Amino acid sequence: MVGGEDLPMPWKATCAMDERVRFVMAASEEGAVITDLCEAFGVSRMTGYKWLTRYREDGVDGLKDRSRAPRQHGLARPEAVVAAVLGLRERYPHWGPRKLRAKLARLRPDLVVPAASTIGDWLRREGLTARQSRRPRCAPFTQPFAAVTAANDVWAVDFKGWFRTGDGARCDPLTITDAFSRSLLRCQAVHRPDHEHVRPIFKAAFAEFGLPQAIRSDNGVPFASTGAGGISALALWWIKLGITPERITPGKPQQNGRHERMHRTLKAETASPPAATLKDQQDRFDRFRREFNQERPHEALGQKTPASFYGPSSRSYPCAPREPVYDQTAAVRKVRSTGEIKWNGELVFINQVLAGEPVGIDETESGEWRVSYAHIQLGFIDSRRHRLYRRPIAATSHAVCGTVDNAQEALPTVPQTQQQQIALE
Repeated sequence: MVGGEDLPMPWKATCAMDERVRFVMAASEEGAVITDLCEAFGVSRMTGYKWLTRYREDGVDGLKDRSRAPRQHGLARPEAVVAAVLGLRERYPHWGPRKLRAKLARLRPDLVVPAASTIGDWLRREGLTARQSRRPRCAPFTQPFAAVTAANDVWAVDFKGWFRTGDGARCDPLTITDAFSRSLLRCQAVHRPDHEHVRPIFKAAFAEFGLPQAIRSDNGVPFASTGAGGISALALWWIKLGITPERITPGKPQQNGRHERMHRTLKAETASPPAATLKDQQDRFDRFRREFNQERPHEALGQKTPASFYGPSSRSYPCAPREPVYDQTAAVRKVRSTGEIKWNGELVFINQVLAGEPVGIDETESGEWRVSYAHIQLGFIDSRRHRLYRRPIAATSHAVCGTVDNAQEALPTVPQTQQQQIALE
C-alpha cells in the first residue's frame, strides 16, 4: 500500500509459444469447435488453421516463429552472371559497366544481363573501381562534324603526344580515325613527326581504306604551315588527291573531340606506364587498335563496335593527282621555285610549298584581287606593297597618321624554311 491506496496488479504475461501449444492441444480434443477456440484465444480462424497445419506437419517445432526475410534477396548476385562479368573485367580491365554489359549480352545470350548500375556495384564491391566525382564540362561543340553522315566523310588525324619508353626511346604515336564510325584506322609510332615519316603512313591507310572526303587536323606540322592558305606539303598532296584539309581553330581541341577522347583511352590502356621498348609499345598499339575497332562497344554507337559501322571508301588509291581548274575569268599564274608569282610586273610571295603549281587570281566585287589554289583561298594581293594578305585589304586596313597599317594580316614574304633559319640566327 502506498499513500493508503492499493497498487493495481500487473498483467499476467504469457508466452506466445505456450498459447499456441495450448490452442493445438485443445483443438486436438474430440468434439473441439475451431471457431469457438479461435474466439477464446483471440485469434482469427485463418491464424488458427495456420498453426494447426504447421503442428500436423512439423510437430511442436512448427509452432516456433519463422524468419520473415525473403528466401532470396532482391540484390542477391547470381553467381554465374557475376563470374561472367568479373571474367570480362579481367580481360578488359579498363572497360566500364556499360561496355561490359553490352559485351556480356552478345557473348552470353543465355544469361539475364543485369543493369549497368548493378554491374558497377559488383565491381565496387570487388574493389575493381571507385566512384569518381563529376567534372564540370562545357557544352559539346558539334559544328565541325555537322557534315559527317557516312564513313570516310571525315578522317581525323593527330599526334597523341610524345613520351619515352622504358629504354629512353622517344615515341610519337600518329593516330587516324574515321569520324563517323570512330574506327581507329592507324595508331603508329613514327621516328619523327614530319612529312617524310607521316606520308608513308597515309599512303598505306589510303591503299587499305580508300580516300576520305576531308581530313581534319590541328594547325601543327606536318598537317599545316604558316604559309598562304596554311598549305603544307602534306596538305598539298591531299588536295591533289581530292581531299579537303580541315583545320580546327587554334586552342580549340574540343572541335576534334571524338579523336581527343580516343587519345585519353589510348593513353590509359597502352602508355600508363609505357612499354619497355618501342617495339613492345607498338605491339600494345596494335592490340589496342584491334580491340577498339572489333570488340569494344561504343556508347555513341548504341554499344556497338566501330567495325560494325565502317566500310572502305569507294574512292580507291592509288589514283592520278588532280590539277586545279579555275573559272575562265580568273588569271592563272604558276608559282615559281621561290614561292613567288609575277603580278602587274612585280613579284608577290605566295607559298613555296606551291612551287610549280598554278594559282588562280580573280577580282572581287569590291575590287580586291583574290588568290586561290583549287578551292583553297590563299589571300588578297596588296598591289601597292606587292604582298599577300589573309583578308581583303579594305577590311583589314585602318588609317594611322595617314598611312595604312595592316601588317598583322600580312602573310610571310619569305619561304618558311628561311623563316626558321632567320629565327635561329
